[in-house]
Amino acid sequence: MIAFHSTQGGGPVALESVLQSGTAPDGKLYVPERLPRFRREALAESATPADLAELMLRPFFEGSSLAADLPGICRNAFASPLPLTEIAPGPNGARLRLLELFHGPTAAFKDYGARFLAACLERILAEEPASSPPLTILVATSGDTGAAVASAFSGRDKIRVAVLFPKGRISPRQEHHLGCWDDNVQALAVRGAFDDCQRLVKQAFSSTSLRRKARLGSANSINLGRLLPQSAYHAWAALKSPEGAHFVIPTGNLGNGMACLWARGMGAGIDRILLATNANRAVGDYLSSGEYRRRESIGTLANAMDVGDPSNMERLRHHFGGEIDRIRKAVAATSVNDERIQARIRREYAASGVVLCPHTAAGVDACHEHLSLPDVPSGDWIVAATAHPAKFESVVEPLVGTTVAPPPQLAELLSRPSSHAEIRPDLAALAPYLLQSRA
Repeated sequence: MIAFHSTQGGGPVALESVLQSGTAPDGKLYVPERLPRFRREALAESATPADLAELMLRPFFEGSSLAADLPGICRNAFASPLPLTEIAPGPNGARLRLLELFHGPTAAFKDYGARFLAACLERILAEEPASSPPLTILVATSGDTGAAVASAFSGRDKIRVAVLFPKGRISPRQEHHLGCWDDNVQALAVRGAFDDCQRLVKQAFSSTSLRRKARLGSANSINLGRLLPQSAYHAWAALKSPEGAHFVIPTGNLGNGMACLWARGMGAGIDRILLATNANRAVGDYLSSGEYRRRESIGTLANAMDVGDPSNMERLRHHFGGEIDRIRKAVAATSVNDERIQARIRREYAASGVVLCPHTAAGVDACHEHLSLPDVPSGDWIVAATAHPAKFESVVEPLVGTTVAPPPQLAELLSRPSSHAEIRPDLAALAPYLLQSRA
């Protein structure tokens, strides 16, 4: 059995409480006390991603009320395929492949973790008395998290969802996808940047008076229920390479990067990890200087990565005891600006016929730059393809000179009516939506 503590040391805390609250009472994030270690050969015996997820996550669920349900939860979360697509080789003939994580209900990588967490919470809440208050999931999104969470929790009993997004800073299709769900989901456009949305979430969770009136939970990557299953798809991809693989993770809030680190720690055969950021350079600057500085977010074409103060930096530093030299040995980071993103979308389409979303393009371009450095092995590099390019048609289509058709699941969502409310970036404006009795 694996216990859970806050990064500040509080705990141990039961898994059910970790999943429901998202953040620890001390305001910090939950982490497992240790990672289970598997032989790579044992992991490779898994026939499906769901089987692999069940194997890897079983130690975290032992002794919990969810242990017997874990196989079904994993099958639900990993119902979508996880193809690996070869693209044009990198420098020195390096093999480059995309781990396509955009085949779920909202065509973004966050579908896997969101469905996993939703299934867990629904089972936990089903055991409570009928008179128990509903759980309000409060989530800030820089583009894709909100739709994945809304989809995963839409229509579920005893749960309502409030999704905060920065007004005018996500694509029109992303915005549509936030407001087209059942009545238990409320989309809120915040007059500000993603950092303002994230700040409101943190203020809500730290407000004693609000927490007395509303039962709040999180489905951002601050919630371990999002990150633990994401480690499984990284492991699944690594196991497709006989000698293991290097990974490139487009990074905003750093959750997917942490999931990849944990997959490596559990024995999946992952070697180097490169974090690709856009013009928001907090991670890369920290690795360079050794000092972490929060920044205001900068709007870019890869908007889901527009995060100036990544929440999971707390987990990254905790994982390595705050020792910057250890962190530098574990991960590298490369920043890619909008011009390079645009050039990479054009170049990859011309070379391989593959259309990249802006975030995936940042990952591919970062990989090319990294491979040009001395002492970087060629080998097998896997780039996490985080979203379908049709979600960013206004950016992508002019660059490739053709229409990018939405996949069927996106087309169906676009056919639905969509609505949202608009609020100021302060807790007084948000609170009434958290205290509504809708469920």
